[in-house]
Amino acid sequence: MAQYGFGSPVKGEFGAVVERVTQALKQEGFGVLTTIDVAATLKAKLGQDMPPYLILGACNPSFASQALRAEPDIGLLLPCNVVVRQTEGGEVIVGFMDPEAVLGMVNKPEVTTLGHQVRTALQRVDASLRA
Repeated sequence: MAQYGFGSPVKGEFGAVVERVTQALKQEGFGVLTTIDVAATLKAKLGQDMPPYLILGACNPSFASQALRAEPDIGLLLPCNVVVRQTEGGEVIVGFMDPEAVLGMVNKPEVTTLGHQVRTALQRVDASLRA
């Protein structure tokens, strides 16, 4: 994965993996605020076909509240995006935005610490999907 994210392949059918991701996020206090169906959008707007690709906008209200108190404009960097995508070969990949990398741009110690905490929570979600 790129410097701004982490993740791994997850066994299972696409829809089932999306459900597992949603439940694993919930276990860590995150809810999915938005779901963007990139494949459907590209098909509708450009007539392009691609394998399933969803962007889930995940938010942990406690972490978000702390971040907003520390830096009111941090909403520009929220929510934490989680990508569930299927490769041409049928493998399902789950990727997580690295909040430590993204929130590190703010350059405030309390936000940097929070980015580490959020990253740790999302890493637990990632690990649970591979278990």
